[in-house]
Amino acid sequence: AWCPLSPTGAQTTQLLVEPPWTPAVLWDQVTLTCQGWGTAGATTWYKDGKWWGQQGPDRIRVTESGIYTCDRPGAGLSRPLRVVNDWLVLQVPAWALLEGDMVTLRCRG
Repeated sequence: AWCPLSPTGAQTTQLLVEPPWTPAVLWDQVTLTCQGWGTAGATTWYKDGKWWGQQGPDRIRVTESGIYTCDRPGAGLSRPLRVVNDWLVLQVPAWALLEGDMVTLRCRG
C-alpha cells in the first residue's frame, strides 16, 4: 500500500473512500479502507470523535452518517472523512488535486 510521508518522516494513516467522491453519501453504499503502517486487522475506528470499534477490519461498510477516522498502531490517526445522508449533494473527487488540474463536480440528488 502507498503511504505518503509526513513532514517528520513518519508513516501516516490514510482513510480511503469508495466510491471516490467527497462528501461521501450513504445511498452510494460507502466503503472505507484504512491504510497505513502497522499490523493488518489492528485498526481502531472512530465515528464523530468517539471510539467505534477496536482491532477490527481494515475495511468497513458505512451504514450511518457521521465523521469517520481510523487509527493504525504506529501510523497514527487518519484525516476525518464526512459521510452524509443528504438528498442533494455537490461532490468533488476524493483524491488530492493540484492547481491547474481539471476537476469534475457531481451534483446529485
